[in-house]
Amino acid sequence: MTVQERLARANRQVIACRKCPRLVRYREAVAREKRLAFRDWVYWGKPVPGFGDPGARLLILGLAPAAHGANRTGRMFTGDRSGDFLYAALHRAGFASQPRSLQRGDGLALHNAYITAALRCAPPANKPLPSELAHCRPYFERDLEILKPRAILALGGIALRAYLGLLRDRGVIKSVAAYRFAHGASYALPGELPHVFASYHPSQQNTFTGRLTPAMLARVLGDIRRFLEKDSAL
Repeated sequence: MTVQERLARANRQVIACRKCPRLVRYREAVAREKRLAFRDWVYWGKPVPGFGDPGARLLILGLAPAAHGANRTGRMFTGDRSGDFLYAALHRAGFASQPRSLQRGDGLALHNAYITAALRCAPPANKPLPSELAHCRPYFERDLEILKPRAILALGGIALRAYLGLLRDRGVIKSVAAYRFAHGASYALPGELPHVFASYHPSQQNTFTGRLTPAMLARVLGDIRRFLEKDSAL
């Protein structure tokens, strides 16, 4: 079975998931009630699968789908301001074929990058419960197993802790606290593990206030490109 086929099978399992009653109720209620601006849309209203290049060496880890973004469109970071900011940056850095992502089937393709999330359903108030993150962890583990990325970009502290917590529980690292979240931080982990890079999440709260600017994200993506180029030469 090819990597693409394995990802497709894994994503079908993600889409069918109903492990978290609170999330199921919320995502489906949002899909029924809609936002006035999207009243003509048929909302996705299900867990959102990963998206990107099956040969990706960079895995981008977000937090969760936005209620009227990916929960509406069915594709990670698609149809909201966070996605507009992220895909514009990925396009400039050469990881995306176009700078905008409006809906599935709009022609967007990722190059050497794959986007997933710590949580696959939109959570109320954007605040997932620890139990919900735990339920979603196996899906993230499967993405790692299938893709075997060489670099991980964690968008926000929760995403970084989700990955490091997985490594801690596997006994690969002793402590999550040893890897402090900060924008632009990067960590070489033991053995053949992917190199981890961290960025503020491209949420409106961060981008509208200037906490995260296009130049700041561009620097992180530039660091990643240089790392991947050096890694492929070894």
